[in-house]
Amino acid sequence: MNCWHCGRIVEVGERVGFRDHCPGCDRPLHVCRNCGFYDPTFNNQCREPMAERVVDKERANFCEYFVPGREGRAGASSGSADRAALENLFKKKG
Repeated sequence: MNCWHCGRIVEVGERVGFRDHCPGCDRPLHVCRNCGFYDPTFNNQCREPMAERVVDKERANFCEYFVPGREGRAGASSGSADRAALENLFKKKG
């Protein structure tokens, strides 16, 4: 999986420990932003309906549904691309 913060590839097994940290930036790995269920478009930003709500998606948590994410989410996000898509969607016609 890729670290959500620095983008470094981190070799993990099936489970990521609650106290595991990225060897590159020393950020926790067991965070929502690294989870395969993390999705900012879903309720509570999680596709797992049974998971308890986690307010800070960048802090270590004890969610039992955590699975290592398959795609890299290095850095904050593609905010400018997201904003451009929204502006195009809500652009006034005429």
